[in-house]
Formats: sequence, structure tokens, C-alpha cells
Amino acid sequence: MGNTFGHLFRVTTFGESHGGAVGVIIDGCPPLLEISPEEIQVELDRRRPGQSKITTPRKESDTCEILSGMFEGKTLGTPIAIMVRNQDTRPQDYEEMSVTYRPSHADATYDAKYGIRNWQGGGRSSARETIGRVAAGAIAKKILHQVAGVEIVGYVKQIKDLEANIDPHTVTLAQVESNIVRCPNAESAEAMIKLIEQVTREKDSIGGVVECVARNVPKGLGSPVFDKLEADLAKGVMSLPASKGFEIGSGFAGTLLTGSQHNDEFYTDAAGNIRTTTNRSGGIQGGIANGEDIVIRVAFKPTATIGKEQKTVNREGAETTLAAKGRHDPCVLPRAVPMVEAMVALVLCDHLLRDRGQCRVFTP
Repeated sequence: MGNTFGHLFRVTTFGESHGGAVGVIIDGCPPLLEISPEEIQVELDRRRPGQSKITTPRKESDTCEILSGMFEGKTLGTPIAIMVRNQDTRPQDYEEMSVTYRPSHADATYDAKYGIRNWQGGGRSSARETIGRVAAGAIAKKILHQVAGVEIVGYVKQIKDLEANIDPHTVTLAQVESNIVRCPNAESAEAMIKLIEQVTREKDSIGGVVECVARNVPKGLGSPVFDKLEADLAKGVMSLPASKGFEIGSGFAGTLLTGSQHNDEFYTDAAGNIRTTTNRSGGIQGGIANGEDIVIRVAFKPTATIGKEQKTVNREGAETTLAAKGRHDPCVLPRAVPMVEAMVALVLCDHLLRDRGQCRVFTP
């Protein structure tokens, strides 16, 4: 019913924003992987609310509890259940929204589909659902790094019309985490923070672009036709709340080039590896990883819930207005970075297991 993602490395998230807890069931994780709650917590802390002056003030420790699938610090190969209890809930802030739809929010569509919804904080449509994805992504990241040396780094590239100049091939996690907006360009980060603060004072919101690079991805990941690697990456990141656009490599800018300008010419490096002189393909050709860095971009819209009064309707269709209450990010981008990284990790880990299962039986 849309709550499970992946084939061999499968995750199912559960829980609502202001319910008792949120979490994830991970099925298909290989046994004997050493991983601790502390390693998972590092990623959850990057995602949690209340971490800075430009994020939602909701105070949650987001402490993870591993309920199953682990023994003596190692995975068992059985389903892993991870839960995070909700603590700082204020359902009363959302009473007006129980009958009045927020413009551009999932309120109206959830009612249209199910005829019922948990209106407290957005329920299942809240970004709080992504806790389970980020927890599972921490495990996927460790598998990828341990097996293949894969490194995944996401960062804020653009907020509204402020775009930072960042080299995806050299950017580091330390640079990303050096400021609260998670833009590794210090000058751009300062301007972005000021813009978010201004929009917050105006009771409004803004969007932007997260760029993410995956390095050392093994050649051959991805499958032809319907399971192309970029197609699964697109599905993964476009399933995130507030996502509205996806690009890989040259993206839409590639449409302005000719074939001779856009093609990534091949060469053989000193170690005998087939490489490309450029990377406009974004590390994927024919739906299959070619060994170059995979570079994607995800566009996020402005947060739908804002304090400014807007025209809307209620459940009966009567026209009214709404100035939404509650605690919400004026810009989702800083906290979206670990979410994008998690979805990229889940896709790559799933395809790594699929590739090993199909194509590495008779070959090393």
C-alpha cells in the first residue's frame, strides 16, 4: 500500500507525526554486519527537528530503539525493527486543520483517498515519517561503505534564487556539516541563513535544491528497462515530502547541448580502467552505473504550512481562510540533506544485493 520500498533490501516505515512512535522494519539486511545504535543515531541527529534557529522548534531527541534483528552488535539476517518515540506532541495546534485544508498540503488528497486522516501534524504525510528512512539509510550506508567503499554526500546547493558553486567530486561531509544550513560554501551559506531568517519573520517559507554525490559506486549496478538505476533513484528521492523535481548529471541543461557536446568520451586510465573524460551522464549510462561519480539533484518546494493567512476551503467545501498554527520548517532543505542521502543509500544497497545475486554467481 505504498509503505514499502526496495526489492532485496526492503524497508517499511510506520507511524504518524503526533502518534505514539514512528519507525521502520528492514528486511533483507545481510547477517553479520556490525552496527550500533550510536551509528544510526548520528544520522537521526542530522535529521531531527529543533537542531538550529532555521528549523522547526519542535523538540525531539529522536532516540532510536532497536527492537529486533540484532544480537551482540551484529545483524542476524532477520527483520530489523527500529522505533523512535514521539515526545513533544501538540495535537491541539492542529484542531483548526482537522476541518480546514492547508493549501498545497496533503490534507485534501488524503481525505479524498481514504475518507479519514490523522490531522495532527499531518499524520502520515508529515516529514516525521522519514525517520524510518534515515535509520534504514544508516545501515545501507554502512553496507555500501564496507563492501564497496561507497561514499554518499548530500548538501544544499540552492535556496530560492541563491545558488552555491560546489564541486561534487571533492566536497566533504565535514564541509557540509560546518554550518546549520548544510551548504559547504561558507559565503553562500551565510546568505542562505539570512534569507531563511527573513522568510521566518514574514511567516512564509521557501524551497531550493539538494545535490547529492555517490562516489566509488561499483560498475554494473542497475538493471535495463524498468529498473534503471536513475529511475529507482528518482522514485526514491521523489517519494520524499515536498520533493518536486529530479535531475541527474547534466539534467535539463543537457537539452541545450548537441550530442557531440554532451557525450562523455571514453579513455583508459593508468590502471587499465575504462573511464569517461567528462561526467554529463551523472555516473549512469543505459540505466547502469559506469563507475563514475553519481550526481543527482532534488528540488524541494516551499513548506506548505505557513503562518500567513490564505484562502482555502473546509471539508464541506465552504470557502474560508487559514493562518496555520503549529511548528514547521520555514525551509526544508537543511534537514532534507540526510533524507536524500538515505534514499540514495537505500537504492544503491538494494541494487548492490541484486547485482551480487544475479551477476556475480559465476564471475568474481
